[in-house]
Amino acid sequence: MRMRTTLLLSLLAVSFGLTALSLIVIHTRLQRQIREALASDLHRSIATFQNLQTQRREMLRREATLLADLPSLKALMTVLLRSGPGDERTVRDEGLEFWRVSGAAFFALADPSGKVIARYEKGLPPEIAEAPMGLPRGLFTSSVTHYVLSGNRLYEVISEPLYFGSAAEGSLLGYVATGYAIDNQVAREVGEAAAAQVVFAADDAIVGATLDPNRINEFLQRAPSLLQGTSDGADVRLGTERYMEASRRLSQAGAPRVRLVVLKSYDEAIRYLIRLDRLLIGLGLLVFVIAGALATYISGTITQPLEALVAGARALGSGDFGYALHSRGARELRELSAAFDQMRMRLRRTQQELLDAERLATIGRMASSISHDLRHYLSAVYANAEFLGSWSIGPEERAELLAEVKMGVHGMTDLIESLLIFGRTGQHLQPNYESLSLVTERAIAMVRAHPDAHNVAILCDPLPSLETWVDGKKLERALYNLLLNGCQAARKGSGPPQVRVSLIDTADWIKFNVVDSGPGVPERIRVTLFEPFVSEGKLGGVGLGLTLADRIAHEHGGAVTLETSEPGLTVFSLSLAKSTLHSFEVSANEQRSTMPLTPD
Repeated sequence: MRMRTTLLLSLLAVSFGLTALSLIVIHTRLQRQIREALASDLHRSIATFQNLQTQRREMLRREATLLADLPSLKALMTVLLRSGPGDERTVRDEGLEFWRVSGAAFFALADPSGKVIARYEKGLPPEIAEAPMGLPRGLFTSSVTHYVLSGNRLYEVISEPLYFGSAAEGSLLGYVATGYAIDNQVAREVGEAAAAQVVFAADDAIVGATLDPNRINEFLQRAPSLLQGTSDGADVRLGTERYMEASRRLSQAGAPRVRLVVLKSYDEAIRYLIRLDRLLIGLGLLVFVIAGALATYISGTITQPLEALVAGARALGSGDFGYALHSRGARELRELSAAFDQMRMRLRRTQQELLDAERLATIGRMASSISHDLRHYLSAVYANAEFLGSWSIGPEERAELLAEVKMGVHGMTDLIESLLIFGRTGQHLQPNYESLSLVTERAIAMVRAHPDAHNVAILCDPLPSLETWVDGKKLERALYNLLLNGCQAARKGSGPPQVRVSLIDTADWIKFNVVDSGPGVPERIRVTLFEPFVSEGKLGGVGLGLTLADRIAHEHGGAVTLETSEPGLTVFSLSLAKSTLHSFEVSANEQRSTMPLTPD
């Protein structure tokens, strides 16, 4: 993985990790704080109702006290002292006017024993045929407030005694009770003050609520837990909205069981949390963009110049000394690029100096080898020419001397031909459609005429009839050099000198194997065997035979390799690639198709 990619991924991973961690931490802490705030709001809502309830009780007590002090009401209640048959009816009829004047939602009158004589409720017809029943015991005899459940109506009621005279010395005439309704109106007042949903329940029935009817039905389905106060602080789902719940029992022991349930919407707070999460995600995306821009900037100032340096180092390693480096990025990288460029220039000069030195050394080795061989041949020609100039020698000696002169001239010609071919390797080939068996036979015939092949048995395995596109002259020269090298090596072997040639045809390659019975190639020259002017233990030659054969094989897509080298068995293989030979055929056909036709 590239440094730029690693750096970019690292920055993005760090940004993503920090953003995700921040979101998780903030979300968790805010969610906890929201729950704590909702719980606090619920308790404040209950406290708000309790304060409101205290104020209403004080108003009820004052109202009841004022009613108990009314002379007209006391005069009405004295009717009960006569114990006549229509006295209670009179109190109920006359008490209706006092209820209307008081404006209370609940109004009741009782005799001194606490028996209810008259009872009035807002929303119900005032005509009551019989004395009302169902009021709790102790309603009139106790000075504390009581809850009265009438059907689906709930009232908080307080009573006051009526005395004829002072309370300490006078006579008890009866009791007056007044109360207010705990209904939807009270629930709305509490809900608006607490910013919450409020439910009043009495004996597992809803008497007042701010919820819509559908949610009231769902609320009643959860009544066993909510109305009994066993899930205080729990989450409640009504419809599609979630609430946090808190409840308090308002009544003391006895009936009815009155409970206040306050529901604080959790989704409203969650919507705020979602908005905050979106804001944080936006900030995270902004961090991503900033991280990407930072990575791009770092890439342009650090990683890209480093990649350019790496590319320059690779180019230098492959021998390209002309690769240009651009000085950019941070100051340290520019200095490094300048130092690398100076090193490249110094290495280029050093390489040129080494090439010049190697070229001079090669020329020196070539001159030494050529001069030695030319001097050998020229000495033989010069000496024999002097002898030929003498009139005292006979015809037989003259013919022998002339043969030695011809052999010297042939050796010099062969040396010059090798140098010319070495200079022409790498140039354009001249392929023709040739028979490889004929090429091999011509090379064998040329070698047999060489003096170094005398007394050497040159054997040839049966050659397959194989024709293909090759440069016949060059291939013939390569085989000639391998055969001559084998003959020269075979003469140094311990057994009978012998050289064997074979031709192998495979699916992808054509191989010539040249096997000699010589002592083998010395270990010290196997690495440099195919380099020019390497001739170990030869009396003649400049060491170009194997070099020329290898270069000619390379021009045909193959190579010359030393397969085996041991005393009595040395195998050189010259391979030709069929794909390269096929390309020669394609090129020849293309050239033939583009040549203009000549008229007959």
